[in-house]
Amino acid sequence: MRDSLVLAGPTDELYPAAGPALLTETERERAARFTRESDRRDFIAAHVLARRCAARLTGVPEDRLTLLQVCERHGPGHGRPYLAEIPRLGISLSHSRGYVCAAAGPGRIGVDAEHVLPGPLDESLAGQALSPAERPLVGGNEALIRLWVRKEALVKRGELSLDGLRATDLSALPLDPSREPRTLEWEGRHLLEWRTGPGGPDLMACVISDHPVTAGWREAPA
Repeated sequence: MRDSLVLAGPTDELYPAAGPALLTETERERAARFTRESDRRDFIAAHVLARRCAARLTGVPEDRLTLLQVCERHGPGHGRPYLAEIPRLGISLSHSRGYVCAAAGPGRIGVDAEHVLPGPLDESLAGQALSPAERPLVGGNEALIRLWVRKEALVKRGELSLDGLRATDLSALPLDPSREPRTLEWEGRHLLEWRTGPGGPDLMACVISDHPVTAGWREAPA
């Protein structure tokens, strides 16, 4: 197993028929804390999709995979996810208002999906996320969110913290408004990024892995 895999699509299409049955007790407790049913469904679908992604890569049935998260600061249920049965397999997940994605692969991996913000450039987010070299290149929220999901994927890989976003310069990567899924490389890392729509939610997504990424779309990006 060399390549990585990402699965993604609308929550309503990917929500498991068994609901939260595959989740651990900790995951079910976290899911129950959501006040909005839509957020709860996003959480459950993403956590099951992460197991499905790993199952397709490894051949281990998804109902035999235990997804765990442990954070020294916040305790169980927080922090980078891993599989108890295959701890060396990288695993990552993301959910954003009706859309979920998950990725798995050897080594470190991170995936993020975010809605493209309507209206003028979000100056507050730009000030938080962009390096000095990136700022002149960003004229609107499309480019801003493209950079944001790339950096969030690095955070989920465990090699970047939120307070280090501005110090990380990705200005060498293209920012053109392409809607086609594309693969990129950056300092030895493999990126696959895509944008959903039209006719659906306007999202940007990116997965960053140590190895090339194969996409198993549920919904074909535009």
